[in-house]
Amino acid sequence: MFTGIVEELGTVTQVVDQGDAIRLTVQGPLVLEGTGLGDSIAVNGCCLTVTEIEGDEWTADLMAETLAKTSLSGAAPGTRVNLERAVTVDKRLGGHIVSGHVDGVGEVLSRTPSEHWEVVEISLPAALAPYLVDKGSITVDGVSLTVVTAGEDSFTVSLIPETLARTTLGSRAVGELVNLETDVIAKHVAKLLTSGLLDRLRNAPEGTL
Repeated sequence: MFTGIVEELGTVTQVVDQGDAIRLTVQGPLVLEGTGLGDSIAVNGCCLTVTEIEGDEWTADLMAETLAKTSLSGAAPGTRVNLERAVTVDKRLGGHIVSGHVDGVGEVLSRTPSEHWEVVEISLPAALAPYLVDKGSITVDGVSLTVVTAGEDSFTVSLIPETLARTTLGSRAVGELVNLETDVIAKHVAKLLTSGLLDRLRNAPEGTL
């Protein structure tokens, strides 16, 4: 579990193609503090398991599902990535509840700079549209953000100087792909509403619940 508050900008140092999988090595000394083999680190919002540690670099295995559903399939040596360690119980929840399970990939459609912030529009897969609302939460490349406007096929977010400077979102160009994770609470609520469970509970005979 993560919070969507990026701790460090890391750098991909090696990508080993294994056919239906890759081995990804990332340089990120900060996120290695207190981290051991088997621990989880979010890379651009995708939860990965640490399989090797050497110096200030660590390695993870990415299976076919991860390559198919995230932008990490395009990672190459030199790629900058957002890194966050799994949250601990004594840590402030500065963003929102993030699972590290990417729902889909969006494309940066436009960037509109202002004096003190920048508005970014990102395309939205149709299947994810029901889970976004104005002023709700969205994770973009592992960064917890507030949705400004939620449309049927795109949404906008406003990036403050801190986000622009400390995450990869400051340099994502129009046309580049980003990982999206919608609010897990919204997904559970939507599942309950479509499952018929609430109707069954309302219609259950008194005293049977």
